[in-house]
Parts: sequence; structure tokens; C-alpha cells
Amino acid sequence: MKKLIVTSILVLASASAFAGKNNVGCGLGAMVFDGKSGVVPQVLAATTNGTSGNQTFGISSGTLGCTQDGTVTSSAKLAMFTGSNMDRLAQDMSSGQGESLESLAALMGIKDADKSHFFSVTKENFARIFPSDQTTAEHVLVSLGEVMASDEVLRQYV
Repeated sequence: MKKLIVTSILVLASASAFAGKNNVGCGLGAMVFDGKSGVVPQVLAATTNGTSGNQTFGISSGTLGCTQDGTVTSSAKLAMFTGSNMDRLAQDMSSGQGESLESLAALMGIKDADKSHFFSVTKENFARIFPSDQTTAEHVLVSLGEVMASDEVLRQYV
């Protein structure tokens, strides 16, 4: 049982490391730990939100800091995919093609009509997206987001 708890905490912590500023969602945990930073408060807030069922209640009722007009995003999937495929993504982006780059485009919701442009933009901006071999997945996603935001075609996906 201890192993399951530790594994759950590590998974939540690693996924939350790549998410945005509020990466615990809404609910009682988000309210109790509001303003606190660091991995431990985020894990505790996310765990409280997810395990007690209050996040579901908050979304349904529009309370506990939740709204009913939210959008589901795949940022956690994107972060986990990027973290697990850094070497392959670097190789694919540097050449402007490849299976992992294709998968990244799919996770980001890039339309088929815009994929070739996405591939060429990542190739042209490879040095900005992957500035060193010590680049983290978080940096890759932030830099990629900046590159895409400055591109007229790709900014719709950011």
C-alpha cells in the first residue's frame, strides 16, 4: 500500500511539474492550498481535489473555485509524451519530420492542413526549442509554445 501511495505522489508530482501555474484544478484542495507553491502543496491539493469527490461537486455546482464553462486540455498527456520522447523529438524536429513529431502534432491538435508548416517551423526554430542537451521537457514545451504563438498559422494551437 505504501508503494502505491508513493508511486501516486510521484506520478502526480511529475505530471504537475509540466503543467501551468494552477495545475491542481479546482475544489477544496485548491482552496485550502491557495497561494502555496512547491510540489508538496500541489500534490496535496490535487489529491484532495481528486479523492474526496469535491472537485466533481464544485464543477457541477460552480462552487469551490470551479466554473462550469471550463475546457478539458491534454496538457498532462503532452507533458508526459514530451518527457518520455525527448531524444526522438529532438531528432525529428531537427530534420522536420518523423513519427514522434507527428504524434506531438496530433496531441496538440494540429490540423492535417497545418502539419507540414508545423514541421518546418519546428525545424527552423530547433535551436530555440532545444538550446542544449540539458533542455528539459518543460523548457521544450514553453519554447515551442512561444515559437507557435509568434507564427501566424500556428498561434491558433497555443
